[in-house]
Amino acid sequence: FLTGVSDLFRSGYESASRHFNPADVEVNVAGRSFLVTGANSGIGKATAKEIARRGGTVHLVCRNKERAEVAKGEIVTETGNQNIFLHVVDISNPKEIWKFAEKFKNEHKLNVLINNAGCMVNNRELTEDGLEKNFATNTLGTYILTTALLPLLEKEADARVITVSSGGMLVQKLNISDLQSGNGTFDGTMVYAQNKRQQVVLTEQWAKAHRNIHFSVMHPGWADTPAVRSSMPDFYQKMKNTLRTEAQGADTVVWLAVSSEAIKLPSGLFFQDRQPVPTHLPLASTHSPPEDEEKLMEVLEEFSQKFKSTSPG
Repeated sequence: FLTGVSDLFRSGYESASRHFNPADVEVNVAGRSFLVTGANSGIGKATAKEIARRGGTVHLVCRNKERAEVAKGEIVTETGNQNIFLHVVDISNPKEIWKFAEKFKNEHKLNVLINNAGCMVNNRELTEDGLEKNFATNTLGTYILTTALLPLLEKEADARVITVSSGGMLVQKLNISDLQSGNGTFDGTMVYAQNKRQQVVLTEQWAKAHRNIHFSVMHPGWADTPAVRSSMPDFYQKMKNTLRTEAQGADTVVWLAVSSEAIKLPSGLFFQDRQPVPTHLPLASTHSPPEDEEKLMEVLEEFSQKFKSTSPG
């Protein structure tokens, strides 16, 4: 298990990767369709590029059209894969996600969904729907997109859902009493960690409910990404020489998305460096009662339906 925080840096990746089997990811995924959120930079872009290299059809879901166009161009040029499609969607906007998913379902097939989009906003900010921004993006957005696309995934053989979480979730116990962080002092890092804990719970719950889809959640380690630079500038300055590359951060996502080894393991697990790892630290009091986990699903379902009913069509 995690021998320590150092495992999360580049050196940790380098030692873990000595035990990887390169053949696991040397696969051709032509004819399979992958959707990656937050795909215009960082781990999302690195993941999309690796899947494109292996012949997959890749749907990039990004918020910023200009940056996404640049990323798409780069992926096509570097991989020679023309089957790269761009969708402009703001994952913090539930109505937009519903609208996108309904349209996508009519036009495409989907084998693998990669929930990578995330944000760490350090001050309490509300979206136009009055939702706290981190929760709206990391938890509710992930929930709605996945739920909306499950019927599409259910139709395919070997369907997978991978969510990019963070080891930060290890310090958080699921707290369903304050999902929008309205009480007490707002600490963006802790709110983010709480959202990441929520993603682990979502994954475990989905795995139980949808047996023919393989769900997993993973920690990329600390990688040198635009998100880390902008949301954790002090950490970045101190640690920048020890951070993983974007490709190293994306390695386990790619492995979970394309390898036949990944699906030999049970659905619903939390991964780091191609290995399932515990979702709680030893002796930590971060376990929550099953009814809290069920309650989280109920609350998210209520939210999600509220935004669905108001969307046209």
